[in-house]
Amino acid sequence: GVPKSLPALVKSSRIQDKAASAGFDWDRQEQVFDKVQEEILELKEAIASNNQTHIKDELGDVLFVCTNLARHLKIDPEQALIQANKKFEHRFRQVEANAKSEKPKVHKFDLDYLENLWQQVKSEE
Repeated sequence: GVPKSLPALVKSSRIQDKAASAGFDWDRQEQVFDKVQEEILELKEAIASNNQTHIKDELGDVLFVCTNLARHLKIDPEQALIQANKKFEHRFRQVEANAKSEKPKVHKFDLDYLENLWQQVKSEE
């Protein structure tokens, strides 16, 4: 009952809605958080194996369970991701502007420097 042509995030939400309506669902949000942590550990193990197919599979599981968490929180995952993208873009533009202002002749900055700028921008919001 879920169209194959849907974008992956929407399709994931619909699949999980269908499964939940059939009773295949957790009772509490804590259980979903536990599953998120479990899937992240499995992703780390896959990364350690250096098997790209396994890594891709486990990353997909992380995204799938995060979509399920959004459903449990009654949040549209697509809208949450849109908002996260906007927030990141805004902060990163400010980091770039601050870096160019402080060190105009440098074209590539080290991660520690950029992370410090990121934390400054974040704390100013």
